[in-house]
Amino acid sequence: MVMKFQNSLNIKTPRLILRPFKGDDLVDLNRYASVQGVGEMAGWPHHQTLEESQNILNMFIGEANVLALEKRDTGQVIGSLGVHDAKLSKMDMYKDKKIIEIGYVLAKDFWGQGLMSEAVKALLDHLFNVMGFDYVTVGHFIANTQSRRVIEKSGFIYHSDSIYEARQLNQSFAERQYIIDKETFNKL
Repeated sequence: MVMKFQNSLNIKTPRLILRPFKGDDLVDLNRYASVQGVGEMAGWPHHQTLEESQNILNMFIGEANVLALEKRDTGQVIGSLGVHDAKLSKMDMYKDKKIIEIGYVLAKDFWGQGLMSEAVKALLDHLFNVMGFDYVTVGHFIANTQSRRVIEKSGFIYHSDSIYEARQLNQSFAERQYIIDKETFNKL
């Protein structure tokens, strides 16, 4: 299921605005995506050039499935939160369900402040209660304990382990998959 966010989407949390990327986000995107270790935690190499960031920004804008995380107090874009076809949608138990997977990246300077948990919960609310999804999935590389904490704080439940083929890094990672349903989320 290909999903696109509407250009007018604007989800506010106490500290963030989740919104579609726009052309003038290039410098901020490059600022966090060019830091070694940030992209690698999500399966892609950190950006080497502004042109590389421009290509990714163009993709984000064109595909419209990744939101910018903008700090409300400064207007700076500090990360991204996107939706993708869920790997678990191929399982028989989910084949007739509306299911989507999320993925996220946060600038290293903002790790450990609860910002991504805040963003994920806001997006889950939108996906379940506005867009009508039945399930949302997420995964993390087993060594990525920061991402695991975001997932746990957001109410996801462990589903299974798998191997993630990070083609851009030419590497495989042990990955842990989690899931949450609308009813569970709305009880949190």
